[in-house]
Amino acid sequence: MAAVEPYGLVSNNANQQQQDHQKQTQQDNNIDYSQRAQWLRAAVMGATDGLVSIASLMMGIGAVKRDVKSMLLAGFAGSVAGASAMAIGEFVSVYTQYEVEVGQMKRDMMMINHNHKNNNNNDDDDVEIGGLEKKRALPIPLQAAFASAFSFCVGALVPLLAAGFVRDYDIRLMVVVIVASLALVVCGFVGAMLGKTPKVRSCVRVLIGGWMAMAITFGLTKLLGSSGLEI
Repeated sequence: MAAVEPYGLVSNNANQQQQDHQKQTQQDNNIDYSQRAQWLRAAVMGATDGLVSIASLMMGIGAVKRDVKSMLLAGFAGSVAGASAMAIGEFVSVYTQYEVEVGQMKRDMMMINHNHKNNNNNDDDDVEIGGLEKKRALPIPLQAAFASAFSFCVGALVPLLAAGFVRDYDIRLMVVVIVASLALVVCGFVGAMLGKTPKVRSCVRVLIGGWMAMAITFGLTKLLGSSGLEI
């Protein structure tokens, strides 16, 4: 005969589960997802750019060169150049944002000090300054630059490793496309999960964009190669 738990024990377990759920919900609500934007945007964008750029570059070289060495050399050169460009561009962009926000904070503080001299209301000023400090989170240029460059290299490794172990030309191109497509879906899913955005929409958007980039690069390079230009 099955043992029956006392009603009080069942009620306590239900209350404990409800309290744990409320605590988890409160913790999720207290997370400021805008604070993640500094490194999340750089990391996800860097990985996606590295994946799409190098896969498209290798597809373009593959359109006119059948040997694996040419594809790998082009992919490696593109990885180094792309990671460097992403780091420099991200640093300049985020540092500019940093200077703009610092300037705005100084203007806001000057306005608060001006109101303080006119109104002599210390309590309101303290509340306003505290709210201003909590509201503003300055971006970190070096963090964004490193995240962008590192994630670009990680994304670029995917098509490089996929093509490096395949000798047959046709199979190599298919493997690059398939592996890059799967990695694009992962990038879209991870970005949506960390940013708390719709996952399916994000995956589809990233996947279609990657397909378009690879198809356009392959098609235009193939057209250029078939026009009689020596490559």
